[in-house]
Amino acid sequence: MNIAIIGSGYVGLVTGACFSELGVSVVCVDKEEEKISQLKQGVIPIYEPGLEELVKKNTAAGRLSFTTDLGAAIQDSLVIFIAVGTPPRGDGFADLSHVEKVAETIAEQMNGYKVIVTKSTVPVGTGERLREIIGSRMKEHFDFDIVSNPEFLREGSAIEDFLHPNRVVIGTSGQQAAAIMKDLYRPLYLIETPMLITDVKTAEMVKYASNAFLATKISFINEVANLCDAVGANVQEVAKGMGLDRRIGSKFLHPGPGYGGSCFPKDVSALSKISRNNGYKFSIIDAVMDVNQNQRKRMVEKITQSVGDLKGKRLAVIGLSFKPNTDDMREAPSVDIIQMLQKSGAHIVACDPAAINEAKKVLTGVDFVESPYEAIQGADAMILMTEWNPYRNLDLEQLKKGMKTPVMIDLRNIYDPKQIMAMGFQYVSVGRPVLHPQHGEDKS
Repeated sequence: MNIAIIGSGYVGLVTGACFSELGVSVVCVDKEEEKISQLKQGVIPIYEPGLEELVKKNTAAGRLSFTTDLGAAIQDSLVIFIAVGTPPRGDGFADLSHVEKVAETIAEQMNGYKVIVTKSTVPVGTGERLREIIGSRMKEHFDFDIVSNPEFLREGSAIEDFLHPNRVVIGTSGQQAAAIMKDLYRPLYLIETPMLITDVKTAEMVKYASNAFLATKISFINEVANLCDAVGANVQEVAKGMGLDRRIGSKFLHPGPGYGGSCFPKDVSALSKISRNNGYKFSIIDAVMDVNQNQRKRMVEKITQSVGDLKGKRLAVIGLSFKPNTDDMREAPSVDIIQMLQKSGAHIVACDPAAINEAKKVLTGVDFVESPYEAIQGADAMILMTEWNPYRNLDLEQLKKGMKTPVMIDLRNIYDPKQIMAMGFQYVSVGRPVLHPQHGEDKS
């Protein structure tokens, strides 16, 4: 079976590489000639563990190829995945212009029966819209089916998520399309992956509902953490107590500066917009967005309370990407927090294992360095922003010696407060009691 993946960004490239790993013949298409040229040479434009090796392996095996020739890719493929971007518009709704443009080209290049699959996250009703576009623009009549096959890839774990998914959702009204899609995913039957075969609108809703619910869990535990700060309780133990209830589960009950990335902010906003457009106010989702934005402001307040007047203060920000194992800075909490700190007069020195180049595109006036030990030199405080593994076991003695004042503000609750207190740090975290250095301890 030949398949085409239109759009060689994060979702498209991971999808293409993983399908080729499952033995399928895949061509990835993108209009950016430089990107395609790099991919042909094995140069990966995004940071995702394991992806470079997978691309090189399957390109060498002849199962994975790259092209800018969209027409040829459409004509040579039975299944066509649309994996182009659907960024948020100014009104919060998903911008479908790229998706619709691809649909127009598919219609013009149709040369037989095709299964047209939306892999991009698209609003409910997009499948019907694509059917209208393709049906009205075909030069010659051919049968085709529309399928919604939403992705559930976590950045930093995308390869594992594709090859060992929790579920595969296939939305279609066509029996032939359902059979072809099940055959495409047949290798996953061997590991007993649950498959949900449903209609297109339901599959489109599954994606939004899933991401919105996970974002809701994050905002909920952040609200709990804020209350724990007020009453002196420990949010980590509260979250553990909640998570032991199997009806709740422990995943996504980790407080911090709020959710970010390419999916949650966009999808939550789009779901709210979809609801309003259909005459319904999704109150919980609106509250989730408010909580997430306010959480960043609360982190700045927490930093200010710990450091005092920020004017002229040197602050070391450790970690910048919205989560570990990715260089993605889209909607990263670090951006808003750093900009608010800068407005209050603070000077920021920052480090990240992978996201420095992306961070430079969205942050100005920041000194970027390679390591935490460089960042904390002469710092009035260090702020742990992203829980990268290398930041979980830093040399505390070296940190303390390099800092002007030993203040650690842990926005991810990485460290044991008692351990940090014993080292003479002032330690502040999220939703856990504030701890100060032992009496008599100083930096010397």
